[in-house]
Amino acid sequence: MHSPKFLRFTSCLAAALILLSGSNPITTAAAKSIIPSMASSSYDVVVIGSEIQGALLAKEAVKAGLKVLMLDPRSKPGGELIQGQMFFLDDVNDNKHRSLVQGQIKSLFNGYKAGTILKEADFQKYYNKIMQGIPLESGVVLDRVDTKAAGSGKTLSTLTYHVKNEAPITIKSRYWVENTDYSALSGHLKEARIPGMETIDHGKKPDYMAATYMLNFKNVDWNQLHQSILENYPLTNVRKKYGPNTYVDLHFATGFSKITNTYSTKDKQLKLRGLNATYQKNGQVIINALLIYDVNPSDPKSVAAAVQKGKAEAPSILNFLRKNIPGFANAELNGFPEYLYIRDYNRYETKYVLGYTDLMSSRMFWDDVSIGGYPIDLQGTRRIPTGIGFGKPDRYGLPLRAFELKSYDNVLVAGKNVGASIKAYGSARIMPTTALAAQTIGIILGRERSKRLTDLTAADFQRIRSYLKKDYQISLQ
Repeated sequence: MHSPKFLRFTSCLAAALILLSGSNPITTAAAKSIIPSMASSSYDVVVIGSEIQGALLAKEAVKAGLKVLMLDPRSKPGGELIQGQMFFLDDVNDNKHRSLVQGQIKSLFNGYKAGTILKEADFQKYYNKIMQGIPLESGVVLDRVDTKAAGSGKTLSTLTYHVKNEAPITIKSRYWVENTDYSALSGHLKEARIPGMETIDHGKKPDYMAATYMLNFKNVDWNQLHQSILENYPLTNVRKKYGPNTYVDLHFATGFSKITNTYSTKDKQLKLRGLNATYQKNGQVIINALLIYDVNPSDPKSVAAAVQKGKAEAPSILNFLRKNIPGFANAELNGFPEYLYIRDYNRYETKYVLGYTDLMSSRMFWDDVSIGGYPIDLQGTRRIPTGIGFGKPDRYGLPLRAFELKSYDNVLVAGKNVGASIKAYGSARIMPTTALAAQTIGIILGRERSKRLTDLTAADFQRIRSYLKKDYQISLQ
């Protein structure tokens, strides 16, 4: 197989042809690609984007001996977890308080709870270990996709991309995986968009949950914070004073919304909500609390503007916390993320779209690849600034079909691209739930090579569940 460098060199003619043809970027065409075959390379799995979920899928495919390539439109890998520094991890439990976190992502959560994975370097080390052995190109631009008819649906046959100042490359793959936080691939494949937050806040155009800019602090006296809460026990008194869900232990803190609701941001695109804080030891704390509305993650200018607004607001938030939250009197800012935690953007119809009743009735499916149980939590929009919840499911299944793009036999979606109605998405979006699904799909891709995923049957999944439990300690029942 030729190297990307060689393929770029041999595809100069292809670049000229594209320019002469006047093709729009990412146009779907049933016609044969104009890119010469000498500029093509074939893979078993191509993953677009470097979020942790797709990385776990790619890892299993590589371990199984498949030819894998990861193409990341972002300039640096890691997405939400690394670049967005989303270091406050949400656990997933059933209604008997049994953890539903399984698979490889469980080692991250175990380290987080044990205090061995708390700081940026710890998360980076974990991510690097997952990425080891996965070929990655960052800063790619997707130029064109070509599809062809396949039975009653379609197949994505080739994709053409380029890296800055280099000639385009066309590749083929048996499977393609959408793994970005802005639908870089699936957004151009002509599926219907799943309605979003506009169905909840009664807006007239597509709407999304706010993004978050993570806040880093140092010189925080966590013991003082913890002790001040203990002195106000029982919890009913704590929550009466500080707001619902206020809780502090030796490692984590939540709540304080009665305090944060009194803060007024300089820019109305931003809102300080209740705190989700992780104590990273040695006086360092990272907080998920600063919401930024109306961010378009597909537009670099929108993302850059939101990051700058987050940075500009941070000093004022620091002063507010110093005056109002115990233990923060001597706190200082401790650096700034270069990216955001994007929790919601366009998602497109899959072969099965999870619904609210599926979750609340604890429905399990014959082709489950994950189990969820997180509360249905829809974060704020401009119309619903404090967000809204719709209850707590017990446990429910997420079928493989919720990760297969509807009209295609070879396009998968990972992470926050899961096929779910907006209410169901409020629960299904959580990292450990989609991470387990992605890893499970990667395992299946490696072990079920004699069949297309779309041809797998209930009988096949009985066998699949058996080896998932025996060989990977993943239970989907």
